[in-house]
Amino acid sequence: MTNMTLTFDAVDEAIPGPKWAARWTRSWPAYEAWFVARGGDAGPSRTACRAALRTHMPELIATYDRLINLAGGSDRAARFLSTWCPPSYLGGCSLAAVADRDDVRLVRNYDLSPDLNEGLLLRTEWTGRAVMGMVEFLWGLSDGINDAGLSVALAYGGTGETREGFGIATILRYVLETCDTVQEALAAFRRIPSHMAYNVVIADAEGETASIELAPGGGATLMPQAIATNHQSKGRGADRPGFTQTLERLAHLKSLQVSPRSLGDHFLRTPLRQDRYAEGFGTLFTAEYDPKARSLLLSMAGAKWDQHLDAFREGRHLADYSQADTTAFRNPDAVSGESSTEWSRAAMIDWRQLASDYAAGHGREIGSYLILPH
Repeated sequence: MTNMTLTFDAVDEAIPGPKWAARWTRSWPAYEAWFVARGGDAGPSRTACRAALRTHMPELIATYDRLINLAGGSDRAARFLSTWCPPSYLGGCSLAAVADRDDVRLVRNYDLSPDLNEGLLLRTEWTGRAVMGMVEFLWGLSDGINDAGLSVALAYGGTGETREGFGIATILRYVLETCDTVQEALAAFRRIPSHMAYNVVIADAEGETASIELAPGGGATLMPQAIATNHQSKGRGADRPGFTQTLERLAHLKSLQVSPRSLGDHFLRTPLRQDRYAEGFGTLFTAEYDPKARSLLLSMAGAKWDQHLDAFREGRHLADYSQADTTAFRNPDAVSGESSTEWSRAAMIDWRQLASDYAAGHGREIGSYLILPH
């Protein structure tokens, strides 16, 4: 039975330390079970994984090494955290960016089961610059913004094909750690291979926007509009298009002619907002990034967080999707300044049960995706 709640944490930790380590300790048993069950141990060696990261994203090496140490230094943890040639993962999302002379917004809906998202908004300064965004794979990002105002978000590209490359969330982390503009971000996405098909929308503080389709193993196609759902213009058709309604959502985005400030409102309504939580496909959150203000408005089942890179507040909110209503937002007590040193459990299936089943050798089918399924 699908869980109908998800705990969101807002956490501020400039350099990876005890807060990240607590998250790792809580989440790794189930991540490890998934990684092994999906063939992760047959993947590249630890040495090859680090070499790939050094070749493609050398600016992340110091952070990567620090995370491995916090994680205990095991060979499996090192290979997992590199996200070099990881197992596949699936899902659905909608993205769009709009700009005019005075304003710019990037908005994304994250559509999935409440069991399959980490629910973590993390602010960091890992490479010396401020970055905040929604975490995937314990250190990657599904969407985020940096201190230059560069904003980026990803959507699953509609096919489970995998080739040699990195998990996309690590690439998004790299872009926000190293780039200031849309053009710099596009160059990075073209250079760094993604292991699966993904669609990415980008916006910067100067008002430039873009959408790019990434092919498995490398290759990128610049799209005419800064919008994306869960299929691509080339190659195989989308997985389960009738279920995800990817074609209908993209057609709706193409038809929108709205101001940046009103863009977010459209993501809170059908057909972009999804409410099939019991079927594993509901809008868990809407993230609206303002590159000029370097801020994020995060909407979660009728509640809102308003976060800024320069005035980030830690907190916690329990989203209940059994009573979700995006037509009337309320202000939760979630962002109250209360410290989140003890992070909530990563909201996957039942983490402890999954790990227990694997360890007991029950042969339970864990599934083809982890937490990167957009």
